[in-house]
Amino acid sequence: MAQAALAFDTPAPRLPGTLANCNAPASTRPGAAADGDLAFELGWDHAHHGLVPPTEHLLPANPLRQGWEAGRSCFGNRTLKPTRHVRKWLQLRLSAWLRGRAFETVQVTPHYLAQIDTERCPITRLALTHGSGEDTDASIDRVFNQAGYAAGNLAVMSVRANQSKADLRWSDARLQAVLAEARKDGAGAGTADGLTSAEWARLAVLMSFVTPLPHEIAATLPLLVLPPNRLRLLNPIQGLQALITLQITQDGFAARIAQLASMIPGPDLRRDFHLFFHSLLPRAWDGGRPDGPAQLRERLEDAWRNTDVLRRWQRFAAQLSADQAEALVQRAVAKGLTGKGWQFQVHSGAQATEGWDLAGGGRC
Repeated sequence: MAQAALAFDTPAPRLPGTLANCNAPASTRPGAAADGDLAFELGWDHAHHGLVPPTEHLLPANPLRQGWEAGRSCFGNRTLKPTRHVRKWLQLRLSAWLRGRAFETVQVTPHYLAQIDTERCPITRLALTHGSGEDTDASIDRVFNQAGYAAGNLAVMSVRANQSKADLRWSDARLQAVLAEARKDGAGAGTADGLTSAEWARLAVLMSFVTPLPHEIAATLPLLVLPPNRLRLLNPIQGLQALITLQITQDGFAARIAQLASMIPGPDLRRDFHLFFHSLLPRAWDGGRPDGPAQLRERLEDAWRNTDVLRRWQRFAAQLSADQAEALVQRAVAKGLTGKGWQFQVHSGAQATEGWDLAGGGRC
């Protein structure tokens, strides 16, 4: 079964200044121990960018220090500039190594982290800060906790959202939303473990994207958060749901929606599709013209809280099988019905979770 993924997998460019004789894999470099290749490589990359590893990893026997010293001998002062995304890349790899988590190093690069970067937390909707020490700081984490650090399973969110997420599953987040809702009182929104009911609900939907779900369950979920860039949607019906909703963010959506409707089999199903879409569309302009793309995205997400929108989507989606939803996505992508402002790529089942280490639960 094919999977949907937002944006193409653009390969990271070769960083300038790399020395040809210093690019051999860690396992073939002098001083690299077989059991410490990951740490040796991490130390090597710290040296390549002129950075010193954390002091607790500078003991002589630590393979991370050995890689750092070997890298310093190779690069000297000819180092690369450590951008914010390079620092985050090293930090993520160090955290994964310390916790025994799988980290896919071919696709997950500083360039990739720059591509998934965002200005606002998709869960709290607050502006993200960097290096302030506050819970609004940006953090990157695996969305599906039972998989590794790999392309398609990473998203940027605030520290507060990430800490609340912890090691939960999508269904746990859904229960937390119910609990927070039950704690509402006259003073305002209730919370559970640091997030409001609306925030937990958005987090649950985000996690559901990368959790293989029965089609019958995935078809009932509202699109309370639009998929972040390059997240891979493993449930075909949610891929179709995102493709339809994102049409409204780009000019010329009316013509594209008409073409998409023509691909839907049967007049009754096409009628249900139009009823759903024309329930969703007006919600984008509730309160007047959106003040920029960010507000439009939030309005579209909030539109899915509307009873009529969700009911009509569920009626339409219930009549499609997973294979039919997948086929509609594939045909829409093939005909270029994704608009010019964003890209939608279809992966094979194996490609969609490449490097996720699902068999090992995301652990090395």
